[in-house]
Amino acid sequence: MPVNVRIVQGLQEAASILASDRGAQLLGGGTLLVRDINEGVMTEGTLLRAVDPALLAMNTGGARVELGAGVTMAMVLAGRDLSYLHAAARGIGGPAVRTTATIGGNLFAATPYGDFTTALLALDAVVTLHAGFGGARVMPLEEMLANRARGGVGLVASVGFSRPAGADAFRFVKVARVRPKGVSVLSIAAHLPQNAGRISGARVAYGAMGPTPLRAKAVERVLEGRSLDAATIAAAKTAALEGTQPATDAIASEWYRREVLPVHLGRLLAGETS
Repeated sequence: MPVNVRIVQGLQEAASILASDRGAQLLGGGTLLVRDINEGVMTEGTLLRAVDPALLAMNTGGARVELGAGVTMAMVLAGRDLSYLHAAARGIGGPAVRTTATIGGNLFAATPYGDFTTALLALDAVVTLHAGFGGARVMPLEEMLANRARGGVGLVASVGFSRPAGADAFRFVKVARVRPKGVSVLSIAAHLPQNAGRISGARVAYGAMGPTPLRAKAVERVLEGRSLDAATIAAAKTAALEGTQPATDAIASEWYRREVLPVHLGRLLAGETS
């Protein structure tokens, strides 16, 4: 059976097809799925194309940000209200890839890809899902990533999160051997809002340090309630590797990722992100 392409209008119809046909996969920008077809990884099934305008919706002006799953990295880069996400979006391939690569697609990217998802995880994002029955439901991104490997997540319609507290509250770095568009050795995102000079509500996330992007909860515990000084950064570096499961691949070894993660975390926390 060859690979077929099917176009539908509504999100609920698309979700119903995905729920009833295990061979169906949603086609966003195609940067991952089309590659799988070209390389013979996917040889049969259905590529489902949903053209619902809601997938391209962007609500970015208020305290709460909502981005449709079909929003591309190029669209993020064009949004002045999303400047804090520009570094993460710019790390996704080259200009041609960014015009097609979508937020929703990045949520399903295998390690060592998924850098934009790492940024969303540090922003405590939630995803709106359609599962093919009933209405939509909202799920924390961290929970969605934990369920991803088991399948049956449903159709991701949008991603929502609170705008970072200030210009310096959100930080992101992608570590790659080839800059600017090489595959990640690792990536780190941190949301560090402060109250009276002390961190309140710290969120730190890693990419390429586990099967999916993951929260660095040991680092968050170290940072919480403390000022971001040299002693705090040193303590965070000591806790950096807790809970990580980096793999060895063509980009870097497990040993190398473990060696360089604390170094780049320290630089990120110190504001050295260039």
